[in-house]
Amino acid sequence: MIDKETRKRIIALIHQEVVPAIGCTEPMSVALCTAKATEQLGCRPEHIEAKLSANILKNAMGVGIPGTGMIGLPIAIALGALIGKSAYQLEVLKDLTPEALEEGKRYVAENRIDIGLKSGNCDKLYVEITVTAGGKSSTAIIAGGHTTFLESASQDHDAANNQDHSHQDSEVTLNMRLVYDFATTAPLNEIRFIEETRTYNMNAAREALKGNYGHNLGKTIDRPMAKGIFGNSIFSHIISRTASACDARMGGAMIPVMSNSGSGNQGICATNPVCVYAKENENTEEELIRALMLSHLTAIYIKQSLGKLSALCGCVVASIGSSVGITYLMGGDYERVCFAVKNMIANLTGMICDGAKPACSLKITSSVSTAVLSALLSIEGKCVSSEEGIVDDSVDQSIHNLTAIGADGMGITDEMVLSIMTQKK
Repeated sequence: MIDKETRKRIIALIHQEVVPAIGCTEPMSVALCTAKATEQLGCRPEHIEAKLSANILKNAMGVGIPGTGMIGLPIAIALGALIGKSAYQLEVLKDLTPEALEEGKRYVAENRIDIGLKSGNCDKLYVEITVTAGGKSSTAIIAGGHTTFLESASQDHDAANNQDHSHQDSEVTLNMRLVYDFATTAPLNEIRFIEETRTYNMNAAREALKGNYGHNLGKTIDRPMAKGIFGNSIFSHIISRTASACDARMGGAMIPVMSNSGSGNQGICATNPVCVYAKENENTEEELIRALMLSHLTAIYIKQSLGKLSALCGCVVASIGSSVGITYLMGGDYERVCFAVKNMIANLTGMICDGAKPACSLKITSSVSTAVLSALLSIEGKCVSSEEGIVDDSVDQSIHNLTAIGADGMGITDEMVLSIMTQKK
């Protein structure tokens, strides 16, 4: 049994990293920063300047903004200034009304917003918003985490009075054994809160059925033609429910999801496959809670060395989580869980992130399909060996090999992806 103090720190870390978000977390982070700068200014801005890291820009260019029917940063920034509330964190725009949307569209049309890359070295997750009105200006900066304000400086106030230390450093250094032991042995009453991820993220899958969001991938997998290919199986249900939630979210549905490590898609990917499998396999409530905890904490662990944003698609990380969660629900022990992790790393390493967008549901479907396959192989005692590729005998070293490629090795790939995306128009 893990000691109480360590459990307390791990729970604090999970509460920090698994939070509700409406819409893609990158444009919501920019809207949040805009709301904070506007609140400091104390009036409606006449002009807004956004300086963003390349990864924020990449992830915010092509994604739907909830409740607007629009894509990209300008409307998110405008609404952040007009109706955003920083106290709402990543649900910053939840007070949106049709009247506010029309006002936001006018604000964008008046060319009051300038968006550009932050020059020089900065965190991969960096947002700097400066708002001005009547000769006054105010700046807010988010860096390192989607809701982490580094500096909130207004020319009319002492900057020291405007520091926002909303980011509580609950960091505990994880490893796979600690993740597994915590998820499988912590008192149930301490970890039951993770069931909230099911409430949010399975609801997002149901929301997708009410409209035509994104590429309708989840609905397509459920249709008669697809059932002739995939069958009416646990597998098809897993990929359709996961893709549906992503369709709704990337397509701009005004619905919150429970994110993981700053990403709603990662939250969906770590949650829905586990929930669908548990329901259809008739696992107990306790088994589901522990599997969800195992899935989400595995993703958090991998992100500790990968970073919040990288060239590696986040669904690779989250689907490793769902694979170990499913492995546990299949009756797998720690050794089998490690097998599943290695099988995933042998298969999906290198999938690029080319921004948040409706097509993310395609990548999620590929990742979740691999998660199920890896779990099945692991239960059969099959595991990619250390003689093959980047997999190591140590599961933790295998994970660090994956994150080294994603965080360091794919840096030039990241630059190339952004160059291609920004030169298209």
